[in-house]
Amino acid sequence: MKTKDIREMSEAEIVKQLRDTRDERVILRMQKQTGQIEHPHRFKEMSRQIARLETILKEKKLASANV
Repeated sequence: MKTKDIREMSEAEIVKQLRDTRDERVILRMQKQTGQIEHPHRFKEMSRQIARLETILKEKKLASANV
C-alpha cells in the first residue's frame, strides 16, 4: 500500500489496517521461528508498512487537534 493511499483513508480505517498488519507480522514471526516462512522479505515490508501507518495516523491526529 502506498503512502498516497494511506493518506486518503480515514483514521478508523488506518487503525484497522494497522491492527491487521500487526497481526500478520505476528504470524510471520511465528513462521520465522519454526522455519516455515516462504517469503522472508515480507517481514521487513510489514515493519515498514506499520511505520508508515503509525506516522500518517499521528499526522492526522495532530492536524485534527490543531484545527
